[in-house]
Amino acid sequence: MELKESTLYLNRELTWLAFNQRVLHEAEDPRNPLLERVKFIAIVSNNLDEFYMKRIGGLKQQVAAGYKEPTVDGRTPQQQIRESNKVVREIQARQSEIWRALKKELKREDIDLVCYKDLTESEQGSMRKAFQERVLPLLTPLAMDPSHPFPFISNLNLNLLVTLRYPQEETPVLARIKVPLHKEFAPRYYPVECEGSGYRYILIEELITYNLDLLFPGMEVISHEMFRITRNASVEKSEGGADDLLSMIESEVKERHFAPIVRLEVSRGCDPLHYGMLAAELGLDQEEDVFEQDNLAMHDLFQIASIDLPALHDAELHPLDHPLLAENSQNIFHIIRNNGPLLLHHPYQSFANSVERFVREASTDPKVLGIKMTLYRTAPDGKLIRHLIRAVQNGKQVAVLVEIKARFDEAANIHWARELEQQGIHVIYGVIGLKTHCKTILVVRQDYNGLARYCHIGTGNYHSGTARLYTDFGLLTRDEDIGNDLTELFNLLTGYGPKEREYRKILTSPKMMKKKLIEKIGHEVENHKQYQNGLVQFKMNALEDADVVFALYQAAQAGVKIDLIIRDTCRLRPGIEGLSESVNVISIVGRFLEHGRIYYFYNGGEEEYFIGSADSMKRNLESRVEVLAPVEEGALRQELRMTLDAQLGDQRGAWEMQPDGSYIQRNPQGSNRSAQQLLAEAAEKSMNAALKHRESQMRSKLLNRFKKRLRQGEKG
Repeated sequence: MELKESTLYLNRELTWLAFNQRVLHEAEDPRNPLLERVKFIAIVSNNLDEFYMKRIGGLKQQVAAGYKEPTVDGRTPQQQIRESNKVVREIQARQSEIWRALKKELKREDIDLVCYKDLTESEQGSMRKAFQERVLPLLTPLAMDPSHPFPFISNLNLNLLVTLRYPQEETPVLARIKVPLHKEFAPRYYPVECEGSGYRYILIEELITYNLDLLFPGMEVISHEMFRITRNASVEKSEGGADDLLSMIESEVKERHFAPIVRLEVSRGCDPLHYGMLAAELGLDQEEDVFEQDNLAMHDLFQIASIDLPALHDAELHPLDHPLLAENSQNIFHIIRNNGPLLLHHPYQSFANSVERFVREASTDPKVLGIKMTLYRTAPDGKLIRHLIRAVQNGKQVAVLVEIKARFDEAANIHWARELEQQGIHVIYGVIGLKTHCKTILVVRQDYNGLARYCHIGTGNYHSGTARLYTDFGLLTRDEDIGNDLTELFNLLTGYGPKEREYRKILTSPKMMKKKLIEKIGHEVENHKQYQNGLVQFKMNALEDADVVFALYQAAQAGVKIDLIIRDTCRLRPGIEGLSESVNVISIVGRFLEHGRIYYFYNGGEEEYFIGSADSMKRNLESRVEVLAPVEEGALRQELRMTLDAQLGDQRGAWEMQPDGSYIQRNPQGSNRSAQQLLAEAAEKSMNAALKHRESQMRSKLLNRFKKRLRQGEKG
């Protein structure tokens, strides 16, 4: 079979949307607690917003530029937009249907989302007073007629289009009202007083529409309709010749506020003349770019999903300490030096008592001389930032590469970069032409036997919030070769950018990682020809790079066994006769977002495991600075093996990809524990065993000390 046929490659956008269909399925799965199901609806809505801002926005830019080159799957930019829109409409219709069912279940649990018209007269009076005092002052109606310019519409904000008529005038007029949202004064789901311990809410737009007479006194309100726009977030400027990268990114963030509009959403039943007028004013295609929906901005359901009713949520997961760090007040650098590398697995193991502890102790340890770190995204609380500031105040050399091109975090990262600079920390603003996506920390310490380099290499951001929601790996190590590699990498990042070179142990992009991965896949083919034991296993978010897919197809055609645990985008089709019969592709969807990356090669029995920040995507392998680190110690490899085996055998959260690219849930009704549950239990078991062992050692020491004193007493 010709491996370059476009039909062998699935489309990036459509496979990502298929992942969101699997996420949405969690909202209708009765095995999930009720408020967790509501949360999954909100997640899908949030994901679709980002999809239009980033992916559809980028495709529309290509169309506007006249770019018609098809992707490896044979689709032009316009075809991808059209097919994506079709799938999104299907997702949103299903989303609304699920939400209607969930509202009934919520009501049975005394969480009632009511209509304003169903409130009692007394309740309406109370809500009208609340509107006058807390919402009305926030409203600014803007006229829409020939004498007033069409108003600016903010990205993702809810808007009311109100049709009005002056007394004694026949011609109606239009006004636009931006719906104000404020967590305290104007939440989307506005609380209504109720008796007992239940919860009642109305939508804030209903509170506004039923009290429009207070906003437009003396006018007749003919109709009111909701709408919302999405703007393109892909407004990146060319960095070539940028004298000040920081200023350029700041300008880009400001311009995003006024970026081209890529989608218009309107409430179900909106007058076609009205949304036609809006589409024309906004420069959109009425047929392709307008989405009529029952429910707008469903990401606001996070408010409902966060109601504090433990019985309607997953049992709380308390991250455990790593067994070697649990109840161990010893210096973390001594622990690493004396015990060897540590493999961390979040959220099952604590981020605070491992990564944050690593930086915190480095900031105060008198033997630590310097800290270098890459920062892609971090938490608003800024604990790691405070530790870095403390380090420089304690006289240590500190250098931080802050990636100010991290999408949607540019403003936050600019803020952190400036704060770090003001504290005397060396700040580097990324590399021209590339994003620095790797997650690395390098600590230089004066050990008893000379300078030592302690390193952390992770798969996830240095973000305490996502460390509780995403599954990620991290490696804490004193490995001399890895330390030397990171030293050279940081020197390149802070100097003249990545150059083509091979490191001792780590694999880096944009130059060498892709080449090495394809070489290792090819090596499995050669081994399989001789020993019939070729095996490749990848766990990642996305498999999109066509060259890597091509190499995997070649390996599968040669008979190499290939297991792929791919969260969302996957271009490769498994199970095609004569081509990919030896390929197994699964997607894990569950309580936590799968985010860790593992690359495994059987390598003729000399097994290789790598973890790191890179997916097999063209952008990661060719346009970003990424790092994969080898995991070489037997015990740590066993932990990674346990993860791979647990997920490959998952009977609760696994979906199996079919040859046509569709997915079938492996066990839709089973009550089996998911791989995520099993791994959480394994972490608890491991920590308890370590604590028992430590307690046993302590008892043994105390007993030996007691015996020694007895012997000394007898001699006396």
